[in-house]
Amino acid sequence: QVQLVESGGGLVQAGGSLRLSCAASGRPISTYTMAWFRQAPGKERELVAAISWSGISTRTAASVKGRFTISRDNAKNTVYLQMNSLKPEDTAVYYCAGDSTTQGVGLMTSHRVDYWGQGTQVTVSS
Repeated sequence: QVQLVESGGGLVQAGGSLRLSCAASGRPISTYTMAWFRQAPGKERELVAAISWSGISTRTAASVKGRFTISRDNAKNTVYLQMNSLKPEDTAVYYCAGDSTTQGVGLMTSHRVDYWGQGTQVTVSS
């Protein structure tokens, strides 16, 4: 099976940037739709961004559009989330996720996820 390991989280001031990485191992994720979700205390886990297997199609949540960019490097079996202009409300645990069945980024939801990473904490201070 696939293992997903996130890295790159940490503490940053509002307006700052972070890049999260999701390294996959076990088998290639080149055919998977990949995504980043996040969950803040007391809130539901929400989709942040998704990317098609080819990397051609992406989707980002309205709350992060224009600030976050998802990308992937299938040769490295890695997915990234570049986060710019961070806000305190972006504070959450960020999870990498993979779906072997979803073919369109618009269909990505948490119930479709086949593989979850353990998460990485992102804290944005005021």
